[in-house]
Amino acid sequence: MPEPPQFAAILYPEDNPTTEAGLALGKRLFYETALSADSTVSCATCHQPARAFADGNAISVGLGGRVGQRNSMGLTNVGYNFRTLFWDGRAATLEEQALHPVATPHEMGGDWPTVITRLRADDAYWTAFRAAFGLTEKRRLTPDHVGRALAQFQRSLISADSKYDRWLAGEETFTPAEELGFAIFMDLADDPDGGYAGLPTGECAHCHTPPHFSNARFFNNGLDEVYDLNDFRDVGHGKVSGTVYDNGKFRTPGLRNVALTAPYMHDGRMETLEEVVEHYNRGGHYSPNRSANVFPLGLDSVQVRALTAFLETLTDPRFVSNPAFLPE
Repeated sequence: MPEPPQFAAILYPEDNPTTEAGLALGKRLFYETALSADSTVSCATCHQPARAFADGNAISVGLGGRVGQRNSMGLTNVGYNFRTLFWDGRAATLEEQALHPVATPHEMGGDWPTVITRLRADDAYWTAFRAAFGLTEKRRLTPDHVGRALAQFQRSLISADSKYDRWLAGEETFTPAEELGFAIFMDLADDPDGGYAGLPTGECAHCHTPPHFSNARFFNNGLDEVYDLNDFRDVGHGKVSGTVYDNGKFRTPGLRNVALTAPYMHDGRMETLEEVVEHYNRGGHYSPNRSANVFPLGLDSVQVRALTAFLETLTDPRFVSNPAFLPE
């Protein structure tokens, strides 16, 4: 899909520009179960198009029904994430990220030597890899080529045709509830000329910043009451950074198509958007490194529903049904 002009450009790696051959190969690999140990699991097992490339489970489930560690993040506009990936930020690029699941026991549960042997033995795949990367000998095919192809496909997963986008373009009108939710989300009550005097602010856009509704940074959003930073059940970004103050922090997910990616949070503990909004409305739980933007908001029930209504305007039906993203 062409990049929308209202978005900042995707930063394509110099050593992995998107090509027609690479994109087609990446799409095929994304749905390929032969990347897993027993040929039952693909990337799409946990990243389903109809769910905006999430999977609907609280915690992702991989090979042989093995339960993973965290909720499967949606992939909407993932190519625009110029910082780290995964909930904890352990991968620096899409190319690197794509290499993790194959050998992870609770995901694809396999090993790269076996996967590469399979791909080298498959004439159709070998032809596709030659076309995508100019390979001349099968022994030159490595996991890096698989990661590069998968990254090319994931960078194509662009969503920019939600009701919100059409409203911005002057092509649609918000309902009163959606308009109120937008004002709360964007903290328009802080604007002395905005006509929203007395309206509570949602503090949402500080972290969920348009146009992708994420700043790709790491925060503790008050999910757990913790008084010692070493007591988090999942230390999140702290394990990656090695800094105890980062314990319990997770990457801010993008909110485009968020109505399709339930359940929510890194551990899928919240089933609905209403539950998420109520969490922030209450101000979350105490921990020493809880974000300063998480505190009781004072929204009434009408305002809670309005904020949820705005979040639903971020759904892009054409994105989840785009033939370019679906298996052949």
